[in-house]
Amino acid sequence: MNNCILVTGGAGFIGSNFVLDWLARSQESVINLDKLSYAGNLENLASLQDDSRHIFVQGDIGDTALVERLLATRQPRAVVNFAAESHVDRSIHGPEAFVQNNIVGTFRLLESVRAYWAGLEDKTKSGFRFLHVSTDEVYGSLSKEEPAFTEHHPHEPNSPYSASKAASDHLVRAWHHTYGLPVLTTNCSNNYGPYHFPEKLIPLVIVNALAGKSLPVYGDGQQIRDWLYVSDHCSAIRRVLEAGRIGETYNVGGWNEQANLSIVQTICGLLDQLRPRADGQPYRNQIAFVADRPGHDRRYAIDARKIERELGWKPAETFESGIAKTVQWYLGHQEWVANVQSGAYRDWVRTQYGNAEAGNAASAS
Repeated sequence: MNNCILVTGGAGFIGSNFVLDWLARSQESVINLDKLSYAGNLENLASLQDDSRHIFVQGDIGDTALVERLLATRQPRAVVNFAAESHVDRSIHGPEAFVQNNIVGTFRLLESVRAYWAGLEDKTKSGFRFLHVSTDEVYGSLSKEEPAFTEHHPHEPNSPYSASKAASDHLVRAWHHTYGLPVLTTNCSNNYGPYHFPEKLIPLVIVNALAGKSLPVYGDGQQIRDWLYVSDHCSAIRRVLEAGRIGETYNVGGWNEQANLSIVQTICGLLDQLRPRADGQPYRNQIAFVADRPGHDRRYAIDARKIERELGWKPAETFESGIAKTVQWYLGHQEWVANVQSGAYRDWVRTQYGNAEAGNAASAS
């Protein structure tokens, strides 16, 4: 077995951060499989262009022949599966892609990996891992008073996106219990940080504010999410891959519950300090409330005590430190923002919302 891991979806937001983080901390090579759909962006990985440890392959996890060939020739010791359609609003507009990619794609990937794993020699077979990266949205919605999601909370998905991710979680679990495949699953809360595609709440607010556009907020803006800085998520995945118990699920959260409106106001305050408006007015003047989206979950919250207790992991960033780093990153990477907003992204905004201004409704998964 070669000294490498296979990462699927490694050109997306979390996947690219993980690949960059992995190669900054390890000499172990990464085979990066990504089909480069609208949110897959090789520009995220530009710093690795001359790094022989990063082998990029454009392709789909549902392409069984391609995946089997990669596994046979590269012989990774682990697969880390980020590949997924991941935006709730998109899933409401076009659910079929989520069923195909998140359910059928995961099934085909599992089958390819199972065949590869079954053929390994005992020593390498026992060390192999399949780590499936999932979301807290599979657990459904909480009221303000309910305790946070633990790993034993039932799956109660409320959107086509979360239903497709819940289905993929169930497949991963079944492939372990039925076939013995050595799997690990992580369910994370809302990520934020560098390279975040600007259809999601935090980057969208930053980008719109700087462009002088309105900052539409769904409903009353009191939808609560637990926010996890993406580098903390990467460190949690590394730790689970290293020492997680086979067949177990680990919730990964930031212990940072925030209402959407509070997030928007915090970003406005940071931009007031770091990049004041030319007219001297506060950015919060650009906030506008718009009609809520269908089936919008009220609150997600992660109980991350299991991963801390068993594996000694906890987030390094507070929300205050993480959001400051995030705003500063976007201010320093305006060219990346301009590039990622072209083409497919603009087409999506027009399709979903009908016009560019209404199309910038601030959304958190």
